[in-house]
Amino acid sequence: MDATSPVGALLLCRAGPEAVRPVAHLLREPMLLAPAGEGWSALVPGGTPWQDRPERGTGAAAEPVDRVLGGWATALAVGSSWPVLALWWDGDRAGYTLAAGFRRPVGYVWLADGTPVGEDEAMRTFAERLGLDPVLDVQVLEGLTRPDPEADARTRLRGLLAVLTRIGLTLPAGLDPGDSAAALTAGAGGGPAVERIAWTGWRDAVMVELDAVENSRVGPWMRGPRARALAGAQLAAGLPLALWGAGRRSGGWVFAGALLMVHGALGLAYDRIRADGPGGAADESVRRSYASPSGAATAYRRRPRRR
Repeated sequence: MDATSPVGALLLCRAGPEAVRPVAHLLREPMLLAPAGEGWSALVPGGTPWQDRPERGTGAAAEPVDRVLGGWATALAVGSSWPVLALWWDGDRAGYTLAAGFRRPVGYVWLADGTPVGEDEAMRTFAERLGLDPVLDVQVLEGLTRPDPEADARTRLRGLLAVLTRIGLTLPAGLDPGDSAAALTAGAGGGPAVERIAWTGWRDAVMVELDAVENSRVGPWMRGPRARALAGAQLAAGLPLALWGAGRRSGGWVFAGALLMVHGALGLAYDRIRADGPGGAADESVRRSYASPSGAATAYRRRPRRR
């Protein structure tokens, strides 16, 4: 890499595409989603290099690619139960950011010529959070933090990815660290299992999320006998709780009872409409209820994992 090197980035998620898809929609950015080995997915951001694109609505210079990717990785990881690795590079530097849940992200940086400028402790934390071998893999990672006149930043990123192949990561053909964003998009776009992620509004994003949840382990609790039993129990518990709270003039207990009744009613309506088939006016009404800000936030926080 040198000062004329292109800018590019990749987001690697330790989950299958079916789990990554709903969360990726919420980034509200055009991306390509592709499987990247056993239990991994790759997100390829679209558009032009970040420093050449003004921030929307401000007219100011855009943020550096590492800051943009770090924010995206953190957003994806907070809304899921799997870690997200952001790889980024430009003409001056290259590096990674690993985000996992609400823990502080960890990252490392190399200059374009491969000179390490990060902290060695970051590599050990990186290995621990991804479940890498604490001896063999850590030794290889620590080698990436030592001076090597024959290894530039691109070589360092490839070395990092080589370690991750031991836990199932396999980048799709056409995705090579150091290429431009346009080259990455073109390379990934020809894959047979590649999907295009585009923001189409909160309602469609929540509908995608609901479909994903129904096909997961908690699906039986959204439709069918279990769902009806749960909704009935919520209704049965909510009414006396609300009345008890009203008698004691406790707004908190009244709200809790009302919330249980609302959830129970929505659960019964959702089960009935989905059983009758999508597309009706009532179906749209229930989906709008789920697409409210509180419903979207609940679906976002309680995203399940597939087996």
